[in-house]
Amino acid sequence: MISMEKTVSEAIAYRRSTRVYKDIPIDTQKVKQCLVNAALAPTSSNLQLWEFYHVTDKEKLKRLAEACFNQSAAKTAQQLVVIVARKDLWKKRRQANIDFINKAYDKEGLSERDLRRKKMATNYYKKLIPTVYTDFLGILGMIKYGVFQIMGLFKPIYRQARQSDMRIVAHKSAGLAAQNFMISMAAIGYDTCPMEGSDTLRVKRILKLPRGAEINMVIGCGIRDEKGIYGKRFRIPFEEVYFEV
Repeated sequence: MISMEKTVSEAIAYRRSTRVYKDIPIDTQKVKQCLVNAALAPTSSNLQLWEFYHVTDKEKLKRLAEACFNQSAAKTAQQLVVIVARKDLWKKRRQANIDFINKAYDKEGLSERDLRRKKMATNYYKKLIPTVYTDFLGILGMIKYGVFQIMGLFKPIYRQARQSDMRIVAHKSAGLAAQNFMISMAAIGYDTCPMEGSDTLRVKRILKLPRGAEINMVIGCGIRDEKGIYGKRFRIPFEEVYFEV
């Protein structure tokens, strides 16, 4: 385990998008442990529709930097991490949750409360998840969307049922994992830069990813060169974005 050197607040304050890194190696195992932390991020329905590609191979780093338009945050990075959204794996991850539930409740003399909880959780993954994720060329999603909008006239209901909506859900979860990773890196004095600017098709080819995989972001990793921090941090005044209701 990594000994975290900074508090959460300190790590958040320390983290900056670093666009130039020093030519100093970083510990692969420490980066990997930060990715273990990434996998502990909250995720929609606990489906964990993500994958993390930790790139240390020099040739692949060079090719990925080119796919990221040779921006300095990629070109000078000692390592790269590619966060991948895998909405296409929902059936496999759904079954993993069902198996976990069955194992957790695999004991004699379960109380009525435990039996109800097991049934509710199992039904969630066996019935609700397929209802939301199953689609065919986007047609089923549009039908479900229309039905849910009508039902929503009479009661609160989940409305985001289109294929595009479920892609957003997968990417939101992947983004939460990416933030866990970057804060963990900051906590041990390592720096990162999340990059959306890339030729995602080329990135997928370099990593040999299947068609259903989607690049969420590429993250440069290393130790900051001071010239790689572009000025003071700017944020919109908090009063403009905070609303107590």
